[in-house]
Amino acid sequence: MVSDKVRAIIAALQEAVLPTRCLVCKAFLKNKQQKNLSRDFHDGSSFDCRNRLSFQNLMTGFLCPTCMKGFIPVEPPICPMCGIMFKSREGEDHVCGECLTSPKKFRISRSPGIYDKEFMAVIHCLKYKGKIQLTRPLGMLLFSAFINFWDINSVDIIVPVPLHIKRFRKRGFNQAYLLVRDWKRIAEKLNIGLSNIRIDTNVLTRSRWTDPQTGLNRKKRMINIKNAFSVSDQTTIKNKRILLVDDVYTTGATANECAKALLRGKAEYVDVLTLARAM
Repeated sequence: MVSDKVRAIIAALQEAVLPTRCLVCKAFLKNKQQKNLSRDFHDGSSFDCRNRLSFQNLMTGFLCPTCMKGFIPVEPPICPMCGIMFKSREGEDHVCGECLTSPKKFRISRSPGIYDKEFMAVIHCLKYKGKIQLTRPLGMLLFSAFINFWDINSVDIIVPVPLHIKRFRKRGFNQAYLLVRDWKRIAEKLNIGLSNIRIDTNVLTRSRWTDPQTGLNRKKRMINIKNAFSVSDQTTIKNKRILLVDDVYTTGATANECAKALLRGKAEYVDVLTLARAM
């Protein structure tokens, strides 16, 4: 294992040649702002506190302090079904109008942050600029949300929302899978038993091409994504409890179509976890 002294020398040389900038505003990061928790974790450093899995701790080394303040966590009151955070910060959790008039196929959906401003920019850096190094801290943030909102014994299979093969070839990766691929390693570090849960990228197939959902209203999103997913082998999910994972929940059209396909495949139920939730 590389010693701390050698690691410090390498870091100093990298900073001298390629100074680290904030991914959002491009400001230079000072040395004390560059120590990154998720990098230390993957390098084998000690890691024993769940409270350290905060956005600010995880994104140190990627964002400046000013941009980190732009992160808005999802906090009550929320809809207990779709997880939307109400603009009014008063009152208790209650079912939103959308879930009352158009019940979802999934049971619940949760997200750690609001899809806005700096957090939106970070996710765009991952999806559209190929900054896959962000999957380390963002994957840990998502895992933190998982253990906060779910009993790990209530999930059998984790299913990343698939990309169509054409989009996968163009992008080169499926961000939903990258966000969960290290979960078992994270769980091991935190002494959390995740061995009974499998991560399966073959359960769902994006069986037809769809236009990007970005820019479409709710109705057009639902039409665009309708019947876009299918289950490859029903025997793998029959009576299984599934956690569907994606990067962003906007209108819920994609999550709902995935859940519909999984329930047709005889899954017991489907829950949804995304990095970000649109207001």
